[in-house]
Amino acid sequence: MARSVTTNRKLVNTAIAWGVGLLIFFPILWTILTSFKTEAQAINDPPLFLFFDWTLENYGVVQERSNYMRFLWNSVIIAGGSTVLGIIVAVPAAWSMAFVPSKRTKDVLLWMLSTKMLPAVGVLYPIYLGFIGLGLLDTRIGLLMVLMLINLPIIVWMLYTYFREIPGEILEAARMDGASLREEILFVLTPMAIPGIASTVLLNFILAWNEAFWTLNLTAAKAAPLTAFIASYSSPEGLFYAKLSAASTMAIAPILVLGWFSQKQLVRGLTFGAVK
Repeated sequence: MARSVTTNRKLVNTAIAWGVGLLIFFPILWTILTSFKTEAQAINDPPLFLFFDWTLENYGVVQERSNYMRFLWNSVIIAGGSTVLGIIVAVPAAWSMAFVPSKRTKDVLLWMLSTKMLPAVGVLYPIYLGFIGLGLLDTRIGLLMVLMLINLPIIVWMLYTYFREIPGEILEAARMDGASLREEILFVLTPMAIPGIASTVLLNFILAWNEAFWTLNLTAAKAAPLTAFIASYSSPEGLFYAKLSAASTMAIAPILVLGWFSQKQLVRGLTFGAVK
């Protein structure tokens, strides 16, 4: 009887998990399907799900109208650069908070996290003026720095959590063996926290890739990433849903592929230290 109840509970939990997963994935699926429709079919009432005339015309129009590879390259440089720079800054900060804490460490962590609650539009004006004065407007390096700074609190928090699970005695043993601070972080701490660092890198890369507010306000043409590429298909004449869906599919395809192939590492990193 108990085994039957346990089995039924597992089936219910599995069904709920699949239902939630399909609910989350449906907007992506609908976007992909709409990208293969004509503009008339995209706004058809009732909506057409699978039975419509499939076409690649929208992808051809998008390729002719925009230089997709330039937007893609900008996204790779900006998301990748902000992630690498963020990790370089966050690892020493998280190490000091995890292994050399002070009375104010928790206050500092909470303060850092509280900056994520600030509406981005509240600081847009001074940052915009600063970018103009420094000549960073519509540049990769400028956008890279902004994305690194806005995601830095999350990176530090995640790394701090992972580092706290590593026994401090191991680092003390390394110091007794003559390891310098740099060697302690690079050759002792970092290898032990690889799962956590990997998940932090993946999550930060996804956040930077999907960032739209700052990319639309701080770029115009030269440094515009794929989020700006999508927004370019919203015009005063109206929304062309099929072409907009094709552009969106082309923009999210690389990150979907990355997430699919790295899902095991991401889950492993997010659960790092959860099981003693």
